[in-house]
Amino acid sequence: MENVSIWLIIIGVSVISLTPRILPVALLSRFEFPAIIEEWLSFVAPAVLGGLTAVSVLAPDGVIDISINNIYIWAFLPTIIAAVKTKNLFFTLLVGIAAMACLYNLWITK
Repeated sequence: MENVSIWLIIIGVSVISLTPRILPVALLSRFEFPAIIEEWLSFVAPAVLGGLTAVSVLAPDGVIDISINNIYIWAFLPTIIAAVKTKNLFFTLLVGIAAMACLYNLWITK
């Protein structure tokens, strides 16, 4: 591939990727929404994050795995406890990364 083709692909993919993110903000930021809609929209991000987290923890290989051998569940437990107790994002990430590193390196599998 030529350099020009690579740059055109990069620019095209960037435009296609950023347009759905920027366009709604650019168009809807001028409007004032009713309080009920703002309240409803405030739950969208946590719901999406919760759904993505549940899939990552409960189905790491694409199949639901609620067993004692699922290290993602074991890493999730101290992470959620740290998040609830401290409400500190940095500490929560640190606990999650440390738990996953320990389990990944020390977990004895079949």
